[in-house]
This record gives sequence, structure tokens and C-alpha cells, in this order.
Amino acid sequence: MKKSSAISAVLKLTLLLSLSVLLIPAIVSAQKAEHYNSPLYSPKTYDPNQAGTSNGMPPILQKVGIEQKLNGQLPIDAQFKDENGNIIKLGDYFNNGKPVILALVYYECPMLCNEVLNGLTGSLKGISFNAGKDFDVIAISFDARENEKPDLAKNKKASYLARYGREGAENGWHFLTGTQPEIDKVTQAVGFNYMFDESTNQFAHAGGIMVLTPEGKLSRYFYGIDYAPKDLKFGIMDSANNKIGNPAEQLYLYCFHYDPASGKYGFAILKVLRLMGVATVLGLIGMFLVFWRYNRR
Repeated sequence: MKKSSAISAVLKLTLLLSLSVLLIPAIVSAQKAEHYNSPLYSPKTYDPNQAGTSNGMPPILQKVGIEQKLNGQLPIDAQFKDENGNIIKLGDYFNNGKPVILALVYYECPMLCNEVLNGLTGSLKGISFNAGKDFDVIAISFDARENEKPDLAKNKKASYLARYGREGAENGWHFLTGTQPEIDKVTQAVGFNYMFDESTNQFAHAGGIMVLTPEGKLSRYFYGIDYAPKDLKFGIMDSANNKIGNPAEQLYLYCFHYDPASGKYGFAILKVLRLMGVATVLGLIGMFLVFWRYNRR
């Protein structure tokens, strides 16, 4: 009699927890989405005429920024010159099963571009995946004048390979230069808007990197100059169609959600609650089966 009562109590508890698992997502509000209104990092096309010019930004900065074009195709037929002076097509770095990190910079930039490359290198050193093995990195100069300076890209590559310090990276990290028409193909395809300021002889541009699938599709955008290793690692795993990483990392990735507005991964509470609910129900079912078998004996 006591055994039957215990089984009945387990069944009631199982039913109660099953209902709570179904009801929790309805009462838990979704994560707050971050919205970036800055024209530099807006995921939408920025219109300088919208809302007047009361934001106080110089006119040239109102024309630069990064417009997200997720799932857009990189022009893999575009031709560039690599750090050794060889003419290549972007397609040479794709269709090998590896995702690609793209950084649009120019090598003689006095400030921001170096910070972008420094931040990228620091983040890559903080993850277990290796450039050249698990993914490739492409840095493209959007300054067409640098196409006539052959040693510039070569020296830049040597500097960042030494900073990165991992074996085999020289085969997966590429520094390219090109002509203006080829540069325009890429910047327009990825939504990278920049302007040349003749008064300072410099380019006005935003900082950020993109992650592309092995087929050259834009998968993730990360803004600024500081990229959390966790976010970058998840972006690489997502862009590789979850072909990179062990099962534990794949499960961990399930618990985080990419926010295009902020370019970051946030904790997905609803997904975690679902996993916990499923684990609880399975545990109770297992307990019920143990009690049932014990009662039969």
C-alpha cells in the first residue's frame, strides 16, 4: 500500500512539473534587445536627413557606418593582391569547409584599424580554435593607394602572425590589397560605408568585423574594437554550421542567442528553462520506472 502511495505521489509530481515547464516560457519575458542608434553601428541604413542634424556629429561621420546584410553573398570573384604580390580571387579562400573572419581596414591607418586588428588578435588568442585549421582570417585594405605598396601588407602580416603566435596561422591569415572597383564590390556587398577626408588625408570609417560561412555568406557582425572571445567563438561555430566544436560546446552554444542589434551573444533564458524542464521530466520518468520495477518485484 505504501509503495502504491509513493508511486502515486511521483506521478502527481511529474504531472505538476510538466505543467510548470510548459507555463514558464509564457510568464518569463524575452531578453531585452539592445538597440544601437549610432549611425556608426546601426544595423539599418542610416539616413542623415532623418531627425535633422541635432545629433552634433560632423557631416562626414553621418555618412559612414556598417549596414548589416546578413545572408548576403560576398563577391568571391573579386580579385585582389595578396601579401606576396600574387593576384588571387576571394573564392580561393572559400569552399574549403571553413568559416572566414573578414576585417576591412587600411594598413597605414593611424589609429582605429590597428585597434580593430589588435582586438581581433587578442580575441583569437582567447579561443581554442586555430586560424588556418578551423577558420581563415582575411584583412582587406579599402585604401586603393596601398595596392602599389607591395611590402605594406607583407609587413602587416608578419607583425600580426608574431602577435598571434600559433603554428600554421600563416596559411590561414591573409592580408590583401586591391584596386578601387574591386574594393567597392566588397564594401558594398557587406554594407561597409566609409569616406575619405581630404583635410586630414585619412578615411572616416567604423570599426568592426564580419564572420562568413564557408560559401561566402555573411553570418555575423561584431562591432567596435573589442570582441569577447565567447562571442567570436560562437560566431565561428554558427558560421561553420555547427561543424566546429565538441558536443559540450555545441550544447553550450544552444544556451546563447545572437542579437544582431548589438552584435553579441546573450544568455537565452527560455532555452535554458526548456533544457532544465526536459531534464527534470526525464529524471522523474526514470525515477518512476525504478519504482515501478521495484514494485513489480
